[in-house]
Amino acid sequence: MAAPAEVERSAGRSWLPWRKRERPKRKLTFTREGRIAVILAIAVGIAAMNTGNNLLFLLLGWVLSFIIASGVLSEMTMRGLVVTRNVPPVVVAGEPFLLEVIVDNQKAGRASYSIEVEDLVAGTPVDKRCYFLKIPAGKQQRASYRHTIAQRGLHRIEGARLATKFPFALFRKTRDIAAITEVLVFPPRVPVRRPMPNAAVRGDIHSSSLGRSGEFFGLREHRLGDDRRAVHWRSSARSGRLLVREFEDETARRIVLVLDNGLPEEVRLAAADHTLTPAEQAMWFALERAVATVHSLAAAYIESNWSVELIARGCHVPAGQGRAHAGKLARALALLPAVALDAPFAIAVQPRSESVMVVPMGVANLNRPMVGTVLEA
Repeated sequence: MAAPAEVERSAGRSWLPWRKRERPKRKLTFTREGRIAVILAIAVGIAAMNTGNNLLFLLLGWVLSFIIASGVLSEMTMRGLVVTRNVPPVVVAGEPFLLEVIVDNQKAGRASYSIEVEDLVAGTPVDKRCYFLKIPAGKQQRASYRHTIAQRGLHRIEGARLATKFPFALFRKTRDIAAITEVLVFPPRVPVRRPMPNAAVRGDIHSSSLGRSGEFFGLREHRLGDDRRAVHWRSSARSGRLLVREFEDETARRIVLVLDNGLPEEVRLAAADHTLTPAEQAMWFALERAVATVHSLAAAYIESNWSVELIARGCHVPAGQGRAHAGKLARALALLPAVALDAPFAIAVQPRSESVMVVPMGVANLNRPMVGTVLEA
């Protein structure tokens, strides 16, 4: 059995690391006023010790009390603060967006003053700060800053750095806290032109949608309840019967978008290490342009009430329509990785389906399916 002194020492050793983990590290830097105060305290202290003048000792105590009070009050104002964020529902690569920072003061009876908040990415602060003059006890304060993320994908804001010069601006005290927020960044939309549908395979399902929208399908005799605007008067005069135009149902039109997201292994490894050569960088940017092109094509087709299906290497989004499906496609493209050139496509493209394939310019790959239209991005 261990002696009481040894038990006490072991308990102290286990308690200290816990305290170290619980209390985030502080960092103290001098301001211009703080340097003047410290130099003044040193000068007054030397003069007081050399002369023994009580007035100088009183002045030294007054300067030191300001320094100590600054440290104590700044520590009190930074405690009990929790940082959260609100991210917009749609964040697009390369486009600025407003990121809202929320600071919650969980202290029961003390307000916090003059708080600066910086977001941390990989331990480095971003280029903007949010300033809060006063955060009342038990209340929240909000501020926003404009931020831009250049690359699509899932990005993490790993923490926040709190800083204050309260109360006398002698020192700037900072501490880092954990505040993880994930931001999903969608690919940008670029100007695209929808390829003309292939007449041999267009319209997997046809229906006589009576209206003024959709592709022309044919003529038929007028029925009770038909829209008079659909009457084809020239054909009716030639045949002696009242004929109306019949339209192909737009909701039955279906497009398969195929994206080749294969890249050479050396390009993928260099991108992970951030050591891309100019030639490798061109191939990487070509893939990003291809992703943006597919995203833009999918949005354009969905806005025209087409059913859109996405096929890529290791990724498949079944056909669908509407805003919810557009969001599903955008999320899949935002998270789509670059894979090996020999990686198979998720499923095969049906031979008679209307299909468009987008390939990165300058990336040679013979292992591609046969599709109706091929676009280089």
